[in-house]
Amino acid sequence: MSVTTVPLRPVSKGGLWLLWIGVVALIAAAAGFAWYQTMAAPTFVVVKAGEGPSPTDGDMVLIKYKGTLSDGTVFDQQEQAPMPVAGVVPGFSEALKKMQRGGSYKIVIPPEKGYGAEAKGPIPANSTLYFDVELLDFRNEAEVRAIQQQMMQQQMMQQQMMQQGGPDAPGAMPPGTPGQ
Repeated sequence: MSVTTVPLRPVSKGGLWLLWIGVVALIAAAAGFAWYQTMAAPTFVVVKAGEGPSPTDGDMVLIKYKGTLSDGTVFDQQEQAPMPVAGVVPGFSEALKKMQRGGSYKIVIPPEKGYGAEAKGPIPANSTLYFDVELLDFRNEAEVRAIQQQMMQQQMMQQQMMQQGGPDAPGAMPPGTPGQ
């Protein structure tokens, strides 16, 4: 077997400088992109740890929360708010998926993960959103649908009873009587 060698031309000093400048520019661009990604990510602080699993995109959560702007103005607040994890702004959804039942959290959502350049009601465009959130409970979609069906059936039964004159109407059977 024979080995063939190929002569390489020497690299000029100017060529090395260009190579180094390209490498430094590439590293700076990667660092800048990483910094931007961290700035665009919601800040998530655990105030009180919860227990158990965390919600997923297909779940409905029940939360207590207070949302404020950077100047301290409260734009929304509720004691018990049901909402779909996937049905809120991206930064809030990301934070909900890190929470556990019974936990309390502080979240800071940058405009890129909130409403961006769009104003929404009392929230000005390009606003950073600050939330205090407590995850009270969460259920998957199947459980929520089953609960809703039960409630609808109970409402229909109550309406039928009201239309028939209620339990005290003449000829109505007392509760617990067979056939009722």
